[in-house]
Amino acid sequence: MAVTIIENKVFEKDNFSEKGLEKAEYESCKFRSCDFSNSDLSNITFIDCEFDHCNLSMTTVKNTALKTVKFTNCKLLGLNFSDCNNFLLSLCFENCLLNLASFYKLKLKGTKFKNSNLREVDFTEADLTNSIFDNCDLDRAIFERTLLEKADFRTSYQFSIDPTVNRIKKAKFSRNTLSGLLDKFNIEVE
Repeated sequence: MAVTIIENKVFEKDNFSEKGLEKAEYESCKFRSCDFSNSDLSNITFIDCEFDHCNLSMTTVKNTALKTVKFTNCKLLGLNFSDCNNFLLSLCFENCLLNLASFYKLKLKGTKFKNSNLREVDFTEADLTNSIFDNCDLDRAIFERTLLEKADFRTSYQFSIDPTVNRIKKAKFSRNTLSGLLDKFNIEVE
């Protein structure tokens, strides 16, 4: 069965939570102010696509391919990225709300999270080598057996990362946020 390929199309203000998005391969498409909340994007491929001001909260992404996909000003509450097809998975987030999302066991080397809310996000066993967390709120985000080598946390805040169970070699932190590495030890830093 031939796969439908949709290229260079702009979708604007569409409500896909009601009508659903056509199962296809989307290449170099832009989705602006679209509502995908509680919809099913399973088995759809997105290559070099951009989502801007979209709501993808609680969307199902079983075997969804996200190859060089950028999310800007998007709401992605509770999204389970772990269900995505991890082949060539490449993501970028800017000004996004990602609370309660899961990146469990994903390879996300070099992923950029900028000005985003990542409260209670699950990064357990993820590979975030060389990733950048620029001005992100990581309150109660879960880092367990996470590969954080060369990751940059210098401008992020409210994180708690246990250096005894995570690999943090050459990761970058600011003096102001060092207490996030000492939470486990119940030490007061002033």
